[in-house]
Amino acid sequence: MKNVLLESHVDSSVRVSTPVAVAFGDGIGPEIMKSVIGLIQAAGARIEYLPIELGQSVYNRGFTSGIEPAAWETIRSTGVLLKAPITTPQGGGFKSLNVTIRKTLGLYANVRPCSAYAPFVQTAHPKMNLVVIRENEEDLYAGIEHRQTDEVYQCLKLITRPGCEKISRYAFEYARAHGRKRVTCMTKDNIMKLTDGLFHKVFDEIGSEYPEIEKEHRIIDIGMARVASRPEEFDVILTPNLYGDILSDVASEIAGSVGLSPSSNIGDQCAMFEAIHGSAPDIAGQGIANPSGLLLAAVMMLVHIGQPEVATRVHNAWLKTIEDGIHTKDIFVAGVSDALVGTSGFADAVKDRLGKQPVKFAAVQYANQPVMKIQTAPMLRTAEVKTLVGIDIFVQWNSAVSELADRLRSAQTDRLQIQMVTNRGVKVWPGGFPETFCTDHWRCRFITDPYAEVSPAEVSELITNIYREKLDFIKAETLCLFDGNPGFSLGQGQ
Repeated sequence: MKNVLLESHVDSSVRVSTPVAVAFGDGIGPEIMKSVIGLIQAAGARIEYLPIELGQSVYNRGFTSGIEPAAWETIRSTGVLLKAPITTPQGGGFKSLNVTIRKTLGLYANVRPCSAYAPFVQTAHPKMNLVVIRENEEDLYAGIEHRQTDEVYQCLKLITRPGCEKISRYAFEYARAHGRKRVTCMTKDNIMKLTDGLFHKVFDEIGSEYPEIEKEHRIIDIGMARVASRPEEFDVILTPNLYGDILSDVASEIAGSVGLSPSSNIGDQCAMFEAIHGSAPDIAGQGIANPSGLLLAAVMMLVHIGQPEVATRVHNAWLKTIEDGIHTKDIFVAGVSDALVGTSGFADAVKDRLGKQPVKFAAVQYANQPVMKIQTAPMLRTAEVKTLVGIDIFVQWNSAVSELADRLRSAQTDRLQIQMVTNRGVKVWPGGFPETFCTDHWRCRFITDPYAEVSPAEVSELITNIYREKLDFIKAETLCLFDGNPGFSLGQGQ
């Protein structure tokens, strides 16, 4: 069941300051944040800025998450974070702070508008105007990784039904609220039939509740290729986490520059606003960074906190600056641009145009745009009957698969029989090909034939036998039926 609330904006005559946590970030972060804050203050933003420290300096103090408890408290108390880009140290077990914030605070919807600003910003796609809505908490960004053998490392891809329901609902509500006509879902469910298959299935289920909105699904590889070649065909694009991260950067770059694109991260209780680009340490301190991505993220924030009139003034002044040809280095083109400016110079130019309307671009107006607050309870479903019928046991093995198969036959029980062995997902026994390249990581499937329920005691007996055969046990995955349907995939070639 859904609970969708589209709130009207607060009365602009009520001059109440909204507390907002602000992180100045790393690299170019402090300089672009300073420009953005100065600009929105000049536009009349009613904000109480509460600075917090995130990123590299916090990592360096020994906090592997990149954030300290006091910062968490400030973000949670305000419910809003305006964040400049931060740097995550490479290697050494440090976790991405961006992912940590999104997941910890339940910021499940990542919204990334990608628009062309032709002819003032060069692009091959002047009519491009799409929005990428990316699931923000799951997928490979769960960050659950293990080294399992000398040669093999694993990253778990997690997709949940409630997560799919929330992000699909958000995408369709966003399209409805913003007058968008079509939502395109992109997955790789021709390969990942269970995980991406679930995302696609739930998209179809939720989409049926929005008959006025056109719906389509595309495989992510050709879908992304079409975005790169014909982006004007797309309106709203919905993706799982990893695909959306890559796709939105591609879309932003072909629109003109990744430095122009904002991003909002929306949850039930909190929201975070940021540019999609990184901290760019190679140009930090030179005063040449484009603050536009963070500035347009601040515009999204102003709408979210109920200050649409300020958002309108800032965005129109920014459009006027772009069409007047006042550009930073990343978008400057001789013969198109009129003036090359740095970070502060660009912010000053936007400031000078506050209250003015663009002439070539269509002026924006946020006064009638509702603030989306979507709270989605999981859809009610009858619990499925789960039946244990087998187990995949993973082992490290450095000799021939035929020798491994002999050991596995010795380990099998009366009902849990060895069915196949795969290496990197490909069936190599029985009937494997010598051309198949193998590593030291083997999946050994024991299953009842035909499918029949087995007890945990039988599984325990099998694992004991595996150890008895002196096999290097890594992990196990149970094989279950759900209402009689297999909840596991076949091996490639099976």
